[in-house]
Amino acid sequence: MTSGAQTIPAQGTALGGSSLPLALAARALAAACGQSWRSQFVFRASMWSGIVGAVLQVILVHLVWTAVYGSRESVAGVDQSVAITYAVLGVLATLVFQPFVFDTLYGRLRTGAIAFDVMRPVSAVPMALAQQLGSSLAQLPAAGCALVVGLALGAVDPPPTIASGVAFAVSITLGLVIAQIMNFTVGLVGFWTLEVGGAFLVYRMLAQFSSGALIPLWFMPGALRAVLGWLPFSAQIFVPISLYVDPDPGWHTVSAIGGQLLWIGLLIVLAALVWRRAIRRLVIFGG
Repeated sequence: MTSGAQTIPAQGTALGGSSLPLALAARALAAACGQSWRSQFVFRASMWSGIVGAVLQVILVHLVWTAVYGSRESVAGVDQSVAITYAVLGVLATLVFQPFVFDTLYGRLRTGAIAFDVMRPVSAVPMALAQQLGSSLAQLPAAGCALVVGLALGAVDPPPTIASGVAFAVSITLGLVIAQIMNFTVGLVGFWTLEVGGAFLVYRMLAQFSSGALIPLWFMPGALRAVLGWLPFSAQIFVPISLYVDPDPGWHTVSAIGGQLLWIGLLIVLAALVWRRAIRRLVIFGG
């Protein structure tokens, strides 16, 4: 299926193309998102293990960061409560963003189902993104349970101001969009090679480290922090949670959100370019 020549229907080559009216296309995407959501709850054991795992992560993160600070109230200018709040929210955000789930696209590449996807009225790209979104949103119950435990432990402080909370809500949504686009783009590697486990593992490690999900960028060396700050990974998790704990939002908050919007635009262009190259490798019925 994945080799040189190609003849692909027009809707398949478009990044967001659809031959359906907008309302019908939206219903199709919503159905794909819902189907992906429901598929995550088919196996109850898996669902409950996910919830237990999320709760354990929050408890362990709380214990570790509390031990790291010990009797100190502040390290590198970051208060203990801020660091623990950041760490717990980072765990929950990573759980939802899932920088390592590519099943929706990769699985269809391996089975050849992508050949049918590109011939459907709605382009394979928005369908894949809708399925990714459904899979991510299905993690919200586990993240919600873990958040409740975090609040009960006193590991998560409320945002210092209402503006901080609003900025966080906007920023974390943009962060999710950035993560979805990047996940999709990396998943396109499957067009060039059927074994992408190594590439996905590298991406997962890079995303978790560079986004500040494991260690806040505040604690990293100056040069490394500056480099990571210019990468799109930091716009996924570090920027939103930094805005959450920011007691004095202002123009720098607007600038940070503007930077996320810029990354979304750039990543859409990049995804479009990679998709156009990838789809040329698809051969359907030898054509």
